Amino acid sequence: MTGSVRTRFAPAPSGLLHLGNARTAVLNWLFSRREDGEFLLRFDDTDTARVDAAYIAKAERDLSWLGLEWHTRHLQSERSAIYAAAIERLKASGHLYPCYETADELAARRASLVRSGQPPVYDRAALRLTADERRSLESHGRQPHWRLKLGDGALAWDDLIRGPCSFEPAAIGDPVVVREDGTPLYILASVVDDVDLAITHVIRGEDHVANTPVQIALFGALQAAVPLFGHHSLIVDDAGQRLSKRAGAQALAGLRDDGLEPRAVLAWLARVGTADTVAADMGPAEMAATLDFARFSRAPVHVDHAALDHANRQILSALPYADARPRLESMGVSGGEAFWLAVRPNLSRLADARLWWRVVSDVMPPAPGVSPEDADYLAMAAGLLPETLDGGAFDAWTRAIGQQSGRKGRALYGPLRLALTGRKDGPELRLLLSFLGSQRARRRLLGETA
Repeated sequence: MTGSVRTRFAPAPSGLLHLGNARTAVLNWLFSRREDGEFLLRFDDTDTARVDAAYIAKAERDLSWLGLEWHTRHLQSERSAIYAAAIERLKASGHLYPCYETADELAARRASLVRSGQPPVYDRAALRLTADERRSLESHGRQPHWRLKLGDGALAWDDLIRGPCSFEPAAIGDPVVVREDGTPLYILASVVDDVDLAITHVIRGEDHVANTPVQIALFGALQAAVPLFGHHSLIVDDAGQRLSKRAGAQALAGLRDDGLEPRAVLAWLARVGTADTVAADMGPAEMAATLDFARFSRAPVHVDHAALDHANRQILSALPYADARPRLESMGVSGGEAFWLAVRPNLSRLADARLWWRVVSDVMPPAPGVSPEDADYLAMAAGLLPETLDGGAFDAWTRAIGQQSGRKGRALYGPLRLALTGRKDGPELRLLLSFLGSQRARRRLLGETA
């Protein structure tokens, strides 16, 4: 299999990419990497009523932000000649047949079938029309849509995630695959693309399961090899609803604006819904090598922002200064590697480093009011503060404070941290103190200025 695998991600550019469709992209990308294959990007942009070309650039930006690279990029809107040729082949081979019912007529038939307790599938009435009847309908302005004539045998496949799947054609009914204007519906265009681009594996959400048997029939009608299919469960929101392309909180753009690291999002998407976990510092190559569809659950997956935040903290706590430096400098953080090593274990977002830099070098958040007892304690601590804060100065200072005040633990360190940083928690105080400097630290302990 190595070297022959080709996967694709084929979104419709009708909205922003969210965690749900990004998961599909990530799984296809990782699988192609695992098999030393190729990952293709295709935009299903033929539905002009829904698509917006601006979303193409936004999708490419989001995928690039995640670190996904594609070998080739395609637009369905540029492939109309390929679809037209395939449609003519299917007509000539007798796999497509023209139908003249209007949408209202079809709706009425479906309603009648439902009322009588029958499945609402097409009855192939168009196949019983004579040539004269077809000419008469067309002379009165009826233009045919075209249905795929399904065979009698079961349409089955061994799903990479769901296992054996099978559908009976009688339960599906012959689907419409070509509109009255001669353009293909998604279900046909997608197959023609997959044949033309030699796609070997179609990995997508389980909302496409119902499309798969028809598409298997289309591959057969086109005398093409059928790719292997895998349908993963969907990512849902807190209410259990499918994610929307308008859902900003779950959109990749929203996560990026919120300050999440792309590798944290990638790590979560790579294993969410499986029995495995991925360390946030695991690289894409290792994620790909350990990808195992057999371990994917079929249950819906809920968006877990707490897990994303945890992964983000893991990423930042291990991020080398060389990687962080350009971003820190662009934010005006100039504390160097020592400052980065001091604050990174406590960062939820990299931008938080700027807040801590302001705390030690410029502006401190307002601290809660200090009790008279703590005011005397802090004044005593200020008097014991050494002029130089390098080496073991912090330990010597706090030891002296403890000996003179009798305080220890939270009672000793809590008021010092609050006075020096304006916060009850944060990076190690011993590491921050050297950036504050003794003069600024003494003023803060005395409650004079920031």
